[in-house]
Amino acid sequence: MHLHHHHELPEGNPHGPGSSPSPRHRALRIGLGGPVGTGKTATVAALCRALRDELSIAVVTNDIYTREDAEFLLREAVLPPERIRAVETGACPHTAIRDDISANLEAVEDLEDQLGALDLILIESGGDNLTATFSKGLVDAQIFVIDVAGGDDIPRKGGPGVTASDLLVINKTDLAPHVGADLGTMARDAKAQRGDLPVAFTTLKAEDGVRPVSDWLRRRLTAWTSATA
Repeated sequence: MHLHHHHELPEGNPHGPGSSPSPRHRALRIGLGGPVGTGKTATVAALCRALRDELSIAVVTNDIYTREDAEFLLREAVLPPERIRAVETGACPHTAIRDDISANLEAVEDLEDQLGALDLILIESGGDNLTATFSKGLVDAQIFVIDVAGGDDIPRKGGPGVTASDLLVINKTDLAPHVGADLGTMARDAKAQRGDLPVAFTTLKAEDGVRPVSDWLRRRLTAWTSATA
C-alpha cells in the first residue's frame, strides 16, 4: 500500500517531505458537494478505498458544528488518521467552500506541510442545496452528488451544482425501483441541463460501485499531471 510515498522531484527542487509543494507540484484538489444524505461521505470513503493503493491521498471534511464526517472516515479506516482533517464551519456549509475558504485552505496546507507531496486531496462540503459551489481558489474541479431518493426530478430542477459541476454523480441507483425513480428520465434531464459534461450513476453498496467516479478521477489526475509537468 503506497500511502506514504513521495514523488520524485526535479533536481534542486526544495519541496521534499514536510515542505509545502509549489503550485506546479501540488496535489489535485477535488471538491465534493451536494444535499444532505445523498452519500457524499460514503463516496469519499469508497474513493479512498479504491485509490489508496495507487495514489497518495488526503481528505478534508466540513461540518457545521461537529466532526461527524471525519469521524466516520476514521472509524472506517479508509486512510491513516493523519491524512484526514475536519473543519467545523460554524455557518452555512457553502460559506466555507465558496465565500470564506480560509479554514479549508489552512487544513489543506497543514496536510501538505505534514505529509509532503500528495497526489490528491478530497474536500467534502457539508450538506447543502443545489446552489452549492466551490471557490476556484480552493479546488481544481468539483463533483456534485445527488441521489435517486430525492426524486427523479432533481436533475431537471438544475442549480449550479447540477448544471456546472465537473462531474454530476447520481447515487443510490439501487433504490430507484423502491422510490419510483426513473433512471432514464434522470439521465435525459441531466444531459439536457449539462450538455457534454459527464454524469456518473453509482450504487455504493455494490462491489466496485464507485468505479465510474474513480475512473473519472484517474483521468482528471492524468490530465492535471500532464498540464503541470
